Amino acid sequence: MNTQRWMSSQFFTFYLTWGVFLPYWTGWMIHTKGISISQASLIMSLGLVVRGISTLMAYPYFSRKFSSKTLLNGMAIGTLVSILCYIPSNSFASILLVTLLINFFYPTLMPALDTAAGILVQSKQLKHYGKSRSWGSIGFVVAGMVLTVFTGALGDVVILWALLIGTMVFVGLGLMPAPLVLSEKPQPNPTKKARMLNLFRIKHFGLVLVIVILLQAAHATYYTYGYIFLQEIHSPKYLIGVILNIAVIAEIIFFLIADRYFQRFSAGSLLALSALGSTVRWILVFIFPNVLVFSISQVLHSLSFAMGHYAFMKYLIKNIPHQQIPNAQGMYSALALSWSTAVFTIFGGYLYEIEPRFAFIGMIVCSIPSMVLALVYRKLEK
Repeated sequence: MNTQRWMSSQFFTFYLTWGVFLPYWTGWMIHTKGISISQASLIMSLGLVVRGISTLMAYPYFSRKFSSKTLLNGMAIGTLVSILCYIPSNSFASILLVTLLINFFYPTLMPALDTAAGILVQSKQLKHYGKSRSWGSIGFVVAGMVLTVFTGALGDVVILWALLIGTMVFVGLGLMPAPLVLSEKPQPNPTKKARMLNLFRIKHFGLVLVIVILLQAAHATYYTYGYIFLQEIHSPKYLIGVILNIAVIAEIIFFLIADRYFQRFSAGSLLALSALGSTVRWILVFIFPNVLVFSISQVLHSLSFAMGHYAFMKYLIKNIPHQQIPNAQGMYSALALSWSTAVFTIFGGYLYEIEPRFAFIGMIVCSIPSMVLALVYRKLEK
C-alpha cells in the first residue's frame, strides 16, 4: 500500500465534504427547511459548542479505547447516520437535535485524520505531511466550485445530497485496507497514563497551545463576516466565490511546498511568521477597504492559517508522545478551532456593527500577542 496516497485520499474526501458543510449548511437549513436566520444562527452556535466538547473530551477518550482506523470508521458512520436523520426533520427542535448529533461525530474526523498522519510520520511511513494535507485543501476548493454549479442549476436542495454522497464515499474508503499501524489498539500503560493534563508537563506545550489558539481566533471575523464584507465593499457577486477561494488556493500551495522549503525552520520561527502574516493581513483590509487589496490579502492565508497549522503539527510530531497525540489534537481542535473562534466571532460582530473595517483590525488583539509569544518561544526552543 502507498501510505502517502492513502493519507492524501482520506484528507481529500473528508475536506470535500467539509467544503459542503462549512460554507453552505446554514443556507441549506434556511432555504430548504424554512427556518429563520436567527434560528439557524442559534443552531450552528450550539453545534459549535458540542463540537468543542466532542473534540476535547469524547475524541481523546475513544482514542484510548480504539485504534485510529476503528475510530475514523466509527465517527464516519455516525456522521452518515446523522445526515440521513436530516431528511425527515422539518421542525426547529428536530433540526437542532440532528445538528447537535452531527457535531458530535463529524468534526472529530478532523483531529482523527491529523492524529493518523502524525502517527504515520512518527513511524516513518508517511514522508510528507504537507503534501497529503494539501489534498484536503484541494478537496475543499473542488467542493465549492462544483456545488456552485449544481446549486445554480438545481437549487439548494442538492447541498444535502452532495454531503450525503461525499460522506458515503468517505465511509467506503474507510472500509478499504489502511496502514497496519493505524489498526493497532492502544495498549494501556499503568505507569504512564495518557491523561490530558499531562500534556502541560511536556516542554513548552502550554505556550505553543496559547500561540495557536490566538492565531486561529484571529480568523473569526474573516470566517463569519468575510462574505458580507465583500458585499459591503461592492464586490461583484460573481467574483465573491473566486475571491474567497484565493485563500484556499494559497493554502494548497503552501502545504505542497512546506516539507521542501520549511522543514528546516523551527516551530517557533514558523509561528512567528504566521502571526506576522496574520497581522499584516488584517491591517491591509482595514486601511484599504477595496476588492483588489482584499483579494491580495487573501494570499496571506497561507501564512495566517496554513503555516500556523503546519507549525503546530511540526511541534506535535517532534515533542508529543504517540499515546498523547489524540489528546493534543482534541485540545487543539476544541480550543483553537472551535471555542476561540466562537468567542471572537461575538467580539468581531460587535465591532462590525460599529464599522465593518473595525471587525478586521480588531483581530490584531490576537495576532500581535501571538507574535510576541512566538518570538519568546523561538528563543526558548534553541
